[in-house]
Amino acid sequence: MLRGLVAAAFIATTLAVPSRAAEPHKLALQISDDDPAKMRAVLDVAANVSRHYSGQGEDVEIVVVAFNGGLDMVLEDRSPVKERLANFLKSMPNVSFIGCGNTLETLAVKEGRRPPLIEGVSVTQVGVAALMDLAEKGWAVVRP
Repeated sequence: MLRGLVAAAFIATTLAVPSRAAEPHKLALQISDDDPAKMRAVLDVAANVSRHYSGQGEDVEIVVVAFNGGLDMVLEDRSPVKERLANFLKSMPNVSFIGCGNTLETLAVKEGRRPPLIEGVSVTQVGVAALMDLAEKGWAVVRP
């Protein structure tokens, strides 16, 4: 009988599913097109997902990775969603924005200067690699 109780306890602890509540949901959003409608869609998705999990009392981390034509979304001098993005940075600490360093370098050569990023946007050297790294760490990667 003792052996049966030990086996049952072992099975119960081995098969126990860890609590999801302690671990935040993780979403990476890709923007790689210079299309204001897609940029707005990315911000809409970030807001909707954040609101959804907040309404359930759960945490969510969201990162927007911008590269290629989508880098314009995070550039100070040309973002068609600059005001809204700045509001996200001020009011939604669970949402962050990352620009691709390679795309920035390409623009710097093409334009003769490195275009400035919106304040609060960080840089990674390779945007696609950042998305791959996040996916490998269990983040959901979505391209709205």
